[in-house]
Amino acid sequence: MTEKLNNFLEKCDAIYITSPHNLRYFTGFKGGEGTALVGKSFKYLFVDSRYTTQAQIEAPNFEVIEFTGGKKNAEIKAKLEKHHILSVCFEDEQMSYAEYSSAKNSFSNVEFQGISKELSMLRMVKTKDELDNLRKAEQIGVDAFLKVLPLLEVGTAETDIAAELEYQMRKLGASGAAFDTIVVSGIKTSMPHGKPNSKKLENGDFVTMDFGCRYNGYCSDMTRTVVIGKATDEQKKIYQTVKQAQEVGLLAIKAGVSGKDADFAAREIIEKAGYGKYFGHSLGHGVGLLIHELPNLSPLSNIKLEAGMIVTCEPGIYVPDLGGVRIEDMVCVTEDGIENLTHLDKELLEL
Repeated sequence: MTEKLNNFLEKCDAIYITSPHNLRYFTGFKGGEGTALVGKSFKYLFVDSRYTTQAQIEAPNFEVIEFTGGKKNAEIKAKLEKHHILSVCFEDEQMSYAEYSSAKNSFSNVEFQGISKELSMLRMVKTKDELDNLRKAEQIGVDAFLKVLPLLEVGTAETDIAAELEYQMRKLGASGAAFDTIVVSGIKTSMPHGKPNSKKLENGDFVTMDFGCRYNGYCSDMTRTVVIGKATDEQKKIYQTVKQAQEVGLLAIKAGVSGKDADFAAREIIEKAGYGKYFGHSLGHGVGLLIHELPNLSPLSNIKLEAGMIVTCEPGIYVPDLGGVRIEDMVCVTEDGIENLTHLDKELLEL
């Protein structure tokens, strides 16, 4: 993937990469701790002794340099001086202030230019291998959800459902959860990112489950909302409004459409139903090595969708003191629409 970096080498002498996801994407190294330095005539990967062998195997196109103790910056500085590097592009949004200060102090003659967003944009269109990993990750989530459905009954604690979802995803081949699993019930469903606790499911509760896993480094993301017992007329109205908004949003997603236009299509349905003020977040986001990546489907996003991008479509309505609904699928953008990776029915389940 380093050929994707060539354009940046027109505006700086080298590219300095430290984040685990970009190290993996651009070098192949999956260890998570290290620094890559890429120029027109060199590719270095600096790691400590824990990762030397792994780096040599996973990043065969890089010269792996092992450093000891606090000598990483000294090793990097030597290479900067060897190649007469006066400017580097770096991940300004990922690097901490302490790391940046240390690098600036060690490489005092080098100018730093931030390119975090630009690097993220290089990862937006997925390769075939990436798409295969993302399909598998999402299917693991679907299969785990189906295994957990029997637990959704009066008396089961939110934390038990969350734990079982994560357990089942691991059993099905995931390396772990992609983010903190959300399982909320009752009026807690009015909190889009509420946290599960010991609250037990009660008759008449909405139950919202937002979860995902990691498979071979790639994330999945899906959300389903069900009702314990019989739904009230108001619950049915909220659910059907969200379902319709999601269906319209999915129809709007295709190559050439901007993120804000896709968002508007779904948001308009919710606003016309009188729930506009209860949909506060964006319609969706990109997914890949990170659970939240570019592109965004939001009122502010001018990014044009392209075939091969992975995005979520997740409208919601959250009414304080009543509850909320979110329905989320993960989809691959195609030239004339989408490939939906979330193979699950979306009719309201009354359990």
